[in-house]
Amino acid sequence: MPTTASTDGRQNAAVSWTRKLNNYRQSSYYRGAFELSVTAVPFTLAWCAMLLAVRWDALWLYALLLLPASGLLVRLFMIQHDCGHGSFLPHRSGNEWTGRIIGVLTLTPFDHWKRSHAIHHASSGNLDHRGIGDIDTLTVREYLALPKWGRFCYRVYRNPAVMFGLGPIYVFLLQSRLPFGAFRKGWMPWLSTMLTNAAVILVAALLIYAVGFWPFLLVHLPIVFLGAAAGVWLFYVQHQFDGTHWAGEENWSFHEAALHGSSHYDLPAPLRWFTANIGMHHVHHLCSRIPYYRLPDVLRDHPELRDIGRLTLWQSFKCVRLTLWDEKHSRLVSFSAVGPKDARSGCL
Repeated sequence: MPTTASTDGRQNAAVSWTRKLNNYRQSSYYRGAFELSVTAVPFTLAWCAMLLAVRWDALWLYALLLLPASGLLVRLFMIQHDCGHGSFLPHRSGNEWTGRIIGVLTLTPFDHWKRSHAIHHASSGNLDHRGIGDIDTLTVREYLALPKWGRFCYRVYRNPAVMFGLGPIYVFLLQSRLPFGAFRKGWMPWLSTMLTNAAVILVAALLIYAVGFWPFLLVHLPIVFLGAAAGVWLFYVQHQFDGTHWAGEENWSFHEAALHGSSHYDLPAPLRWFTANIGMHHVHHLCSRIPYYRLPDVLRDHPELRDIGRLTLWQSFKCVRLTLWDEKHSRLVSFSAVGPKDARSGCL
């Protein structure tokens, strides 16, 4: 367990970094227009080429384009993500309307998502404020307190096939269509969701009318599914990794949770481009107003940030087994760390 002095030192260092990072918050309409163009235009071309591949029975071309098209959809979502933070373009209206339009393609009601994502940023790593915009994670004590059926359900939820297979389908195709659970938040979540649904139906109807029902589904649904699965995976490894920082309310610090509770997912250059530098997540959580196209400038000017929470592509696959927060040792552990003896005694 870290000492009080070391904890205070980490918190002070994290606060100091926030001040330094404010120098990178400037966004640009020219850079934003460029980033949007080099993402939306190739996505449109790839979509059309996949449609031709379906009509010509050119399976090789379809297979060749599916992953890049899905990657470009992920990049569009990351642009929408920056719009939600007000960082992609200099002015609020530009960010909000860009985000709403992209939300039709990503099946994400922008205004509703923006609010829940802001809550995620404000409470990330806080054990007493879990459940909004997070991957559900139980502590060892909470898991052991569940009946057998509850433990079984949690194990199913944390199974990779469910988390990264069925989960993205549920989140983007079902949960995002009806904001149940948001009744206390007023009319905004419902208005945002219903207007997005109406726009999705209109655009889909026009495309189906133009290209046909089955060609539309064969092109668009696989792109959406792979893009959604990649998005869930990215969100997962950004906070569920060995060495992450979580704490209860009394010991929680926004700045420390941002710097040490978010990973630096150090991806190969092509994947960094498709994911719009979101792997530099510790920097993003420290200062979410930095546009993604300026995040590399931060690591260039401050190389000491590179090794904080660093996670390579190969290392990230090992994060899947981390399913429970061990409060006693302040770390994520696997189900196998909780043996039969622990289950009987109710402690680890």
